[in-house]
Amino acid sequence: MDREIDRRIGAAAAVLRSMYRSVVVKKELSRKMKLSIYQSIYVPTLIYGHELWVMTERIRSRIQAAEMSFLCRVAGHSLRDRVRSSVTREELGVELLLLHIERGQLRLLGHLFRMPPGHLPGEVFGACPMGKRPRGRPRTRWRDYVSQLTWERLRIPPEGREEVSVEREVWASLLRLLPPQPGSG
Repeated sequence: MDREIDRRIGAAAAVLRSMYRSVVVKKELSRKMKLSIYQSIYVPTLIYGHELWVMTERIRSRIQAAEMSFLCRVAGHSLRDRVRSSVTREELGVELLLLHIERGQLRLLGHLFRMPPGHLPGEVFGACPMGKRPRGRPRTRWRDYVSQLTWERLRIPPEGREEVSVEREVWASLLRLLPPQPGSG
């Protein structure tokens, strides 16, 4: 998974390099236009396939750094200005990208729970692989990560996730109201 995320960050950096002089620092373009390019080109390139990522602290900080590299340039800030990321986001009116990623992951979880029996993605999600695991600390499985995410962010215990997510409107309203993580920004 780390290699895939490295590839996504590299692709987003390539997009930023290719648009740097023609879009990002161009004075003739408005901030609104630059932010629409950010939302329509940069963000999808950066987070393609994010629904299945297991977010570690290292990955979170790398994605936030990639996000802020674009936003700081649009806002006209440099690292020497020492402006906090939260201030830059507030100034530009942009939502935290990590929050968007978490919403996508939880949206997929709800979709998997609502899936009728017999569909392959639901079967794979519910399957328990057999066999011997390699030595050392086991990798965090996506199922365990999302279970922890629903508890930490939505305060829904693992036993109650399925019942809540079956109601599509309730699940969607919970995801819309998902607050930013404390200390992120």
